[in-house]
Amino acid sequence: MRMKFNKTSQLLLVVAASLLAAGFITACGTLTTDFVYVASSKAAGPNQYGEIDVFEINQESGRMRPIPASPFPSGGRYPIAEAVSTDFANLYVVNQDDNNIVQFLIGNDGKLYPQNTVNTPGIFPLALAVTSSYAYVADTYQPLPGCSPAAPCSGSVAVFPVSASSGSKNPGGVLGSPVTHGSLNYWPLALTGANAGDIITPTGVSTLTSGGNTYVYVTAYDATTSPYIGYVFGFVSSGGVLTPLAGSPYRAGAQPSAVATASGTVAGGNSYVYVTDEVGNNVLAFSANAGVLTPLSGSPYKAGGQPVAIVADPAFPYLYVANSTDSTVTAYSMSNGALANLGTYSVGVQPVAIGIDPSTNHFLYTANFLGNNVSAFELNETSGTLLNTQGTPFSSNANPSAVAAIPHGAPKK
Repeated sequence: MRMKFNKTSQLLLVVAASLLAAGFITACGTLTTDFVYVASSKAAGPNQYGEIDVFEINQESGRMRPIPASPFPSGGRYPIAEAVSTDFANLYVVNQDDNNIVQFLIGNDGKLYPQNTVNTPGIFPLALAVTSSYAYVADTYQPLPGCSPAAPCSGSVAVFPVSASSGSKNPGGVLGSPVTHGSLNYWPLALTGANAGDIITPTGVSTLTSGGNTYVYVTAYDATTSPYIGYVFGFVSSGGVLTPLAGSPYRAGAQPSAVATASGTVAGGNSYVYVTDEVGNNVLAFSANAGVLTPLSGSPYKAGGQPVAIVADPAFPYLYVANSTDSTVTAYSMSNGALANLGTYSVGVQPVAIGIDPSTNHFLYTANFLGNNVSAFELNETSGTLLNTQGTPFSSNANPSAVAAIPHGAPKK
């Protein structure tokens, strides 16, 4: 049966449809607070590349929704890490099995446009940190003859200059040739003395800006010893050249797995470095005085099972750790660098990456490797506690391994 409408009913339907359309535009536009980029490492795209799921986030509910063109090929096999440029105009994706970093320009609608690909100096890159001028990448192995999983050698860190923007036709963000270090284009990670020949395996990298200087911290462990011994290698970066800090490397548990920094107002005007210990199931805290690390009294702090990812909120004094075997997130408050446990929250199966939205610092995300999804929380700015967002968890492609986010409307293309 076909329904009939008089002119008044038709007019009301048109008005209602217009209001519905306007509401939809508002939800997709002004109510979108972030775009979140989730790298899925299992080969699925063209050329057996990994994929990047792109979600838009509703600023009121925190609900995540894939943008229409999502997903995008990662530009290589097994994407394992992501970072965004400081102007939020570029996404960098580390593809471990192709030893490369792919630069994507980010459109106003969140879409990704591949711009540039560089090879890392070493073998199997695994972590990336980006400042306005340089990108720092940790490679599992140095590029030495015979280095492989069957015959491992120590890892290294490389530094890439990041080009500046020079107008709409040159948005910048391109990675240049690696900074040289004598005859090398990377800095080996090595101990001295009797342990100089030990195999040092990096796990994470982070930067800290303080007092006009940039400090770079690389977590690693001595894979030759049994049990393993963990370290943080600390450098000051000047013109992209890395100089070891006094006392580096610093002892850091048994098998450090990730590193985060806190400074400025949220850190009471001081600077701190936090490291997860995957074997010790805890978080180690250090003060950073002119970059030099000193363990804090009370450290380490208990975490969940095999903590592998960590993030410090840049606007509020809170720290969050993803525990892979527990499938949980542990929340902490920070006071003079010391941590106080605020609670533990369930997420999808095996979280391996964690991030906070850069628009309001109000939402938190985890990439859940075996859950094939993303968990999302609303962060209470007063207490630091977490509340599940509407609709969480959200499906991703298989084996998500990294997460990054930009504010809506930040990039210009």
